[in-house]
Amino acid sequence: MPARLRLAAVAAGAFALALVPTVSGAGTAGPAAPAVSPLLAGGPLRHAGDPGDPVLAAPISTSACLTQLHRACYSPLQYRTAYDVDPLYRAGITGRGRTIVIVDSYGSPTVQHDLDVYDARFGLPKGQVDVVKWGQVPPFDPKNADMTGWAGETTLDVEAAHAIAPGARIVLLETGVSETEGPVGVPEMMSGINHLVNAGQADVVSMSWATSEAEFPGFDAGDYTSLTTLRYAFVNAAKHGVTLTASSGDGGGDSTRLDAAWPAGDPLVTAVGGTQLSLNDQGARTAPDAAWSGSGGELSKVFARPGYQDPVRSVVGAHRGTPDVSMAGSPNGALWLYSSFDPAHTGWTADGAGTSESSPLFAAVVALADQAAGHRLGVIDNDLYRLYAQHSAGIVDVTTGSTGPHGYQAGPGYDQATGVGTPDVAKLVRALAHR
Repeated sequence: MPARLRLAAVAAGAFALALVPTVSGAGTAGPAAPAVSPLLAGGPLRHAGDPGDPVLAAPISTSACLTQLHRACYSPLQYRTAYDVDPLYRAGITGRGRTIVIVDSYGSPTVQHDLDVYDARFGLPKGQVDVVKWGQVPPFDPKNADMTGWAGETTLDVEAAHAIAPGARIVLLETGVSETEGPVGVPEMMSGINHLVNAGQADVVSMSWATSEAEFPGFDAGDYTSLTTLRYAFVNAAKHGVTLTASSGDGGGDSTRLDAAWPAGDPLVTAVGGTQLSLNDQGARTAPDAAWSGSGGELSKVFARPGYQDPVRSVVGAHRGTPDVSMAGSPNGALWLYSSFDPAHTGWTADGAGTSESSPLFAAVVALADQAAGHRLGVIDNDLYRLYAQHSAGIVDVTTGSTGPHGYQAGPGYDQATGVGTPDVAKLVRALAHR
């Protein structure tokens, strides 16, 4: 599989006009964004077909991955064990009746077929993906690297969310302008999210993309309105009780400056960082989770510390800190994925995911909790930090590992490598449902 889009690195971006919805719910897109694909911070991703990232006819075991690929790769069944999800499934908590919205530029033309293959392989309940095309989404071109990158991202987002909440409905919001850096492509995403919130078609929204606060016009002059005027969809989502999750970034964090990834740095969003899992073939841990070296985590210059972060004010100071929580994201332990959008690279890969994987995984946890509670949970951060302060068994501290060269060290308690920690899903869902 060719390199899939990850979180945006620092790149030039032009302002895009806001998308104006029509009465039918479609949209009229603004000017097309430059054909620039966001790259993994620190360097481009490897391409499928490289010796370390083969496309296989079928998944292989973790022990075989370690021998043949020299890194771990995991199935959704191993994740179920590692994150303690099975007790919920036995109680009928699968996300049924809840909707996870996945937001990606362009989407994937084979997303439903690929999920069907994924489900059949691992014995998962058949998942339904309802596609909403927002704006003038161009026809898919498998030779367009930008489109295939987003198709790979779409595959990851949908299959990761379904792996944890197999009973949840998935709505794939496809936009027609590629999100790159700064506001490019973001107006279309915000307009689409706002539409689905107003239509009652969202319980939790996962955003596996990010842009640096500093890439928004006016940032250096202390004028943040080009960013803050785009968050109307988040304000509306919070009013409707919709939870928002976003990837914290794949650049390893930066403790030397105030500049968080957005939307993860927005106080209305749960920022999800990445960890590295060490599992055997059955999904049992062989070592404690560790911070993934590439996981993002920064302090925001735009947003002050929200009240829910008061328990960790000694770490974040006066600024909104990220991440809030973390789940699997390391390429050494990536989730198996199936895709067929590129005829030349159809098959199974486990070639690294980053925090693009972490966000849909945690969004699925929220969908489970919504079902268990019987209602939407809204801005989940309030509960995460309350449970953290109460030493809830649903939050497992991550105390080892560190992020990039200017990043953070994981340690006891909250840190900007892994946030409050990683979930024991069964315990966290029950704690949230009985809040």
